[in-house]
Amino acid sequence: MARLFVISGPSGAGKGTLIRGVLEVSPELARVARSATTRTMRPGEVDGREYFFLSADEFDRRVGVGEFEEHVEFAGNRYGTLKSEIDGLLAGGQSVILELEVDGSLVIKERRPDAVLIFIDCPTDDLHRRLVARQTEMAGEIADRLRIADEQAQHKGAFDHVVVNEEVNRAVHELLTTMERELECS
Repeated sequence: MARLFVISGPSGAGKGTLIRGVLEVSPELARVARSATTRTMRPGEVDGREYFFLSADEFDRRVGVGEFEEHVEFAGNRYGTLKSEIDGLLAGGQSVILELEVDGSLVIKERRPDAVLIFIDCPTDDLHRRLVARQTEMAGEIADRLRIADEQAQHKGAFDHVVVNEEVNRAVHELLTTMERELECS
């Protein structure tokens, strides 16, 4: 049976890295649903691959006609998951991975109680180092993201599972094992 997995955690905790690691080991396990965002594309990103990049007006239009399963504002930008993206994959028998911020994850759990929520945690020192190393945020943005990370960590008890990403290979294995167990139970 196909399942909806929602992977969440602070910016810089390694959500994307762990998801890629799981799918390298087990590519048939699930497909990553793309989110829509109003944020500016980063170097190397392609519209429709990492995200659907939308103008604020187009995002609002889609919200108004109910196309989003969830949508949030985070760090000055808007993000949302299109219902069609989730439903199309699940209808085809494919498990789905959503990579969301905490607020969006909690909305999904309300609307789709059978979704499996997994929080990726990371020690604060490692989080700071990762945010600096990826060179996509200014110093003030890093401080904001660390503050937000502390706030998000307070919600991890609402998640079905917590994976601590201190060592990538171990965390990939733990995430993969968690997802496989959930698929066996469905």
